Amino acid sequence: MANEQAWGRVGDDGTVYVREGDGERAVGSYPDATPEEALAYFERKFTELQGQVGLLEQRVRGGAPANDVSKAIAHLTEAVANANAVGDLASLTERLGKLTGSVGELTEKQSAEARAAVDAALVDREALVAEVEALAAQDPAKAQWKQVSSKLDELFSRWQTAQKDGPRLPKAASDDLWKRFRAARSSLETQRKAFFAELDSTHKEARTRKQELAERAEALLGKGAAAIPDYRRLLDDWKAAGRAGKKVDDALWARFKAAGDALYAAKAEVDALENVEFAGNLEQKLALLDEAEKLLTETDRDVAKPALLGIQRRWDAIGKVPRDSLRSVEDRLRKVEAAVKKLDDDHWNKTDPEKAARSSGLAAQLSGAIEKLERELADAKAKGDARKIKDAEEALAARRVWLDALG
Repeated sequence: MANEQAWGRVGDDGTVYVREGDGERAVGSYPDATPEEALAYFERKFTELQGQVGLLEQRVRGGAPANDVSKAIAHLTEAVANANAVGDLASLTERLGKLTGSVGELTEKQSAEARAAVDAALVDREALVAEVEALAAQDPAKAQWKQVSSKLDELFSRWQTAQKDGPRLPKAASDDLWKRFRAARSSLETQRKAFFAELDSTHKEARTRKQELAERAEALLGKGAAAIPDYRRLLDDWKAAGRAGKKVDDALWARFKAAGDALYAAKAEVDALENVEFAGNLEQKLALLDEAEKLLTETDRDVAKPALLGIQRRWDAIGKVPRDSLRSVEDRLRKVEAAVKKLDDDHWNKTDPEKAARSSGLAAQLSGAIEKLERELADAKAKGDARKIKDAEEALAARRVWLDALG
C-alpha cells in the first residue's frame, strides 16, 4: 500500500506512525502532502539519525576522546528513543548500546596513552631542565655568551611550546621542574650581567691605558727616527694593555700605528741618506776585503798577523757602510780574522815552553779543553753563530779560572 511500508504507515487522518516492536508510535504529520511524501519525509529523519550513529562509530574507531563519545552516545540514545522518524530505530539503539560497551575499553586505552604521554613529557621536560642547568654550571669566564644566550632562548622557547601544546603535567612535578628551570635561567642571567659588567670595567681600563699610549706615541713624532726605541717600548706596553672593545681598539690602534709609521718613515729617510753617504765607504771596504781574503791561504803567521793588523786599522779608519751591507762585510772580515788567529794558535801550540809542563795531570786536561774551546770559538765566530760564541766564551772563562787556580 502507498500509505505504509515495513517501518511505518500513514493513517487516514494523515498521521504518520513508526512501528516499534509489536506496536507503533505516532511521529507526526505532513500536511498537504501525499502519504508517500509524508513517509519519505520521516524516513529522511531516520536517515539523518542513522548517519549520526555511523559518524559516531567512525569517531570511536578513530580514537576520539572517550568522554566526548560518552556524551554523544547519551545524546543520540535519547534522540533515537524519542525520534520523530520512520525506520529501524531499534537497530540504531542496538548500535548505540554496543558503542556504550566500547567506551570503557576506549577510556582505559586513552587513559593509558595519556599516562604514557605525561611520562614522556616529564622525561622531555626533565631533559630541558638538565640542559639549562648544565649551561648555568659552566665557568662564566669561559662561556661564549652570545652562544649561551641563544641556547637559553631556544630552551625557553621549547619550554613554552611544551607547556602550551604538551599534555598537562601533575602540578607538583610541573612546579618543581619550572622552579629548577627558572633558577638556572636566573643564574645564567646573573652570570651574564656580572661577566659583561666586569668586561666593561676591563675594557674601560684598557681604553684609558691605550688612549695614553696613543698620545705618548704621537708625542714622539718631534724626535723622528731617534724615538723608535721609545716607540718599541710603548708597543710592548700596548700588547700588554688588554682589549678595549673592537671599535675602540681599532680607532686607538689606527692612531698608535700612524705615529709608528711616521717614525719609521723618518728612519727610512735617514737610512737612505746614510746609504748615499756611506756608499763610498762600502766600495773601499770591499776593496780592502779582497786584499784581506788573500790571507786565507797564507800559512806564515809572521806574514799574516802584521798584514791583518794593518788591514784592521785601515778598516776602522774608513768608517761606516750602508746598514744593509754591514753584516755581509763584517762576516767576511771575521772569517779572515779567524783564519789568522788559527795560524797564531797553531804556532803557540807548537812553541809554547809551558806546554810540556802542563802535559800531565789536571793542568794538561784543562789546557787541552781550553785549546779545543778556542778552536770552537774561532769556528763559531767565523760562522757568526752568536749562541755558540756565547757558550764557548763562558766555557773558556771558567776553565781559565780553574787553570789559574792550579798555577
